[in-house]
Amino acid sequence: MIKQAKPGKETFGLIIGTRAYFNAELAVDVRKTLLEELEKAGYGYVILDECDTPTGGSMETMEDGKKCASLFRAHRDEIDGIIVSLPNFGFEVGIINAISRAELNVPVLVQACDDQNDKVDLDSRRDAFCGKISVCNNLYQYGIPFTDTTLHTYSIHSDLLMKDIHKFAAICRVVRKLTHARIGQIGTRPLGFNTCRYSEKLLQASGITVVPVDMSEIIFNARKIDNQAAALKAKMEEISHYAKVPEAYQEKLALQAKFGLAVEEWIQANEVDAAAIQCWDSLEQNYGCAACVTMSMLGEKLIPCACETDVAGAVSMYALSLASGRPAALSDWNNNFAEDRNKCVCTHCGNFPKSFAMSDLKLGPLGVLGRTLGKVNTFGAVYAKCTEGDFTFFRISTDDTLGCIKSYLGKGELTNDPYGMDGCIAVTKVDNLQKLMKYICKNGFEHHVAMVRTDVVDILQEAIDSYLGWDLYVHE
Repeated sequence: MIKQAKPGKETFGLIIGTRAYFNAELAVDVRKTLLEELEKAGYGYVILDECDTPTGGSMETMEDGKKCASLFRAHRDEIDGIIVSLPNFGFEVGIINAISRAELNVPVLVQACDDQNDKVDLDSRRDAFCGKISVCNNLYQYGIPFTDTTLHTYSIHSDLLMKDIHKFAAICRVVRKLTHARIGQIGTRPLGFNTCRYSEKLLQASGITVVPVDMSEIIFNARKIDNQAAALKAKMEEISHYAKVPEAYQEKLALQAKFGLAVEEWIQANEVDAAAIQCWDSLEQNYGCAACVTMSMLGEKLIPCACETDVAGAVSMYALSLASGRPAALSDWNNNFAEDRNKCVCTHCGNFPKSFAMSDLKLGPLGVLGRTLGKVNTFGAVYAKCTEGDFTFFRISTDDTLGCIKSYLGKGELTNDPYGMDGCIAVTKVDNLQKLMKYICKNGFEHHVAMVRTDVVDILQEAIDSYLGWDLYVHE
């Protein structure tokens, strides 16, 4: 039985467990409820038909498991994760055979149903509380990582069911897309940025492919665009609607739009999911504009773009966007905030997506680089001050010395505190900030951090700890 997911929604392989000693009708009721809830939320599913097993499509014997595994294998390209639901104790043999023989290597969620104190006679009792432990023990023995629910058991009619499934869907999205990600590297690392070194091979070991291109190719393609091209006029209009363009820089708009088109065309042609761009100073010296607004607009379209060819930063941004479904930003941990040691200023020249700043954007020249390269050659920086709200911060780093990918994760608040600096500004408050800064410095992390405006700590922590296998520090 196959149900197609709505666009942007995940598809799950479903396993309903049961055991001969228990009333199989309990499993039939749970199956019906689970399918209804998934359909209402737009998720797709793959599940045995009711006629495929003696217990109405539920899983019990090894033969049941083999049938389910065969079905799952036939739809491996569609299935993002597996949900195991235990209406009663469930027979571990059928369940573990289904998952292990399918060999999908996707996240697994294990959910079990409550008993009711007044319904524990032989026809009504479930014992799923105990059965879940047995199923999880089998998954552990077989080396199959899995995700637990908020509570050990709860009613299939509880609001927790869909909360857990929504969270699990985000975990599946992070795992599946990160382990098949294509990260564009546009240009080489700026000379003064040893901090942006990374290991392409360590990323590839996690399924992340780096797709490089020389900046000269992008510049060449930008210059080829005809001044009368409809696509160019549309891009100029798009930029003008996206951010305020000062009158003094109107003549630079076409140059900026051509660069944006060239980058977007390359990203599309190479199926790139996120990118890191050599945003200075070759572009300014050899072409005459900054990359910031192009990066900001791509980020708004959920194609994160990191500054200064920070490929690991682009991966960090992409992870946050996958977990949240929202645009991510890359920033420097940049300034103390007076003597408040739990506040700091995060800033970049800047590339913040519009919905991350949640304020009006203005375009202008780069601040620091504008002094040395000339304001006319550095137009395209985004000026914005973030409004208040919650945020999650995240950073990965490829550690060649240790031979691993390491990361840190946490959350904080964006504040409305004023700060008189140009570019993209976010005044942040993070509990125990000094402890975090010590961890970052002692463990050799970069000065860049990725941020998103919502709390996805639990989602990324589960994706990394259970499935990606990266070293992770969760800041509290």
